[in-house]
Amino acid sequence: MEPHLLGLLLGLLLCGTRVLAGYPIWWSLALGQQYTSLGSQPLLCGSIPGLVPKQLRFCRNYIEIMPSVAEGVKLGIQECQHQFRGRRWNCTTIDDSLAIFGPVLDKATRESAFVHAIASAGVAFAVTRSCAEGTSTICGCDSHHKGPPGEGWKWGGCSEDADFGVLVSREFADARENRPDARSAMNKHNNEAGRTTILDHMHLKCKCHGLSGSCEVKTCWWAQPDFRAIGDFLKDKYDSASEMVVEKHRESRGWVETLRAKYALFKPPTERDLVYYENSPNFCEPNPETGSFGTRDRTCNVTSHGIDGCDLLCCGRGHNTRTEKRKEKCHCIFHWCCYVSCQECVRIYDVHTCKALGMVKCVAGQTDWSSMGSRT
Repeated sequence: MEPHLLGLLLGLLLCGTRVLAGYPIWWSLALGQQYTSLGSQPLLCGSIPGLVPKQLRFCRNYIEIMPSVAEGVKLGIQECQHQFRGRRWNCTTIDDSLAIFGPVLDKATRESAFVHAIASAGVAFAVTRSCAEGTSTICGCDSHHKGPPGEGWKWGGCSEDADFGVLVSREFADARENRPDARSAMNKHNNEAGRTTILDHMHLKCKCHGLSGSCEVKTCWWAQPDFRAIGDFLKDKYDSASEMVVEKHRESRGWVETLRAKYALFKPPTERDLVYYENSPNFCEPNPETGSFGTRDRTCNVTSHGIDGCDLLCCGRGHNTRTEKRKEKCHCIFHWCCYVSCQECVRIYDVHTCKALGMVKCVAGQTDWSSMGSRT
């Protein structure tokens, strides 16, 4: 591990120990090996970190779909890293930590909103897909929402039961969001926004039948979109997320915190929008308190004027340029019939990376780490 990363990870341990309170640390099962054997070893439910009693009961009662729950979180993490690959915060996860995103999710920011939404959507998506593939005995194809066929086609195949996947995600992911505070209200709203995106993007998928692909008969079924479409949609919602303010109300059970849109002139958020109520750090500098790795050594796009460009991604610090030689296939020729032959060419590329920072402090009066940066 590079020295600047090691220093920052040490800082996360020293300065970020409080992040586990209320943190969805059960997400960490998606990064370990234990989830692959959940279906055959029910006793592992008790070893999954961070489960509240309701989640533990769910795991034990529906052990055969728990691998899909874990796969869904993993899918959400991978999509988050794709969507933010050119941003200052690039959805970095921390190995060997129960708080897999570090202190970044400790605050009620846009980033927290997106991660909760994409993880909940991932669980719904993976469970739905697993049911359609027949890997579970407690779920299967959807036979409730077909309706009459359309002109030129008939129902066939296996319609994916997204309602069941959404139900599993809601029961499991929301189980810990029963506190009467603003953060629980925010997480629950964003979880539901992610799941609603799955339902909104369900579509008919069809297959043609007939001689030589004549499509004389066409069978169709309800299908989920590619998960990339879900990520693209939620990324747009991240960019237009609604800032909220926290209000306290006295109810029979005590004080309850709720969220209200901060700006009355703007359209209030719907169930499909993401919400947050705390500002994000700039993520330019490494900071163990916020979980920021900074942008040192991150690859930037020298021709872009967007956030992935060297000016913005490097936060005005400038960038370094080096050349790389890469072996690639070239001069490919198709031979009848039927193979392709290629030559191997060496091409030279310019690679641009963000320059380093100076000294960064965890907390005034405590340990300094110099020249710390970010994973690429």
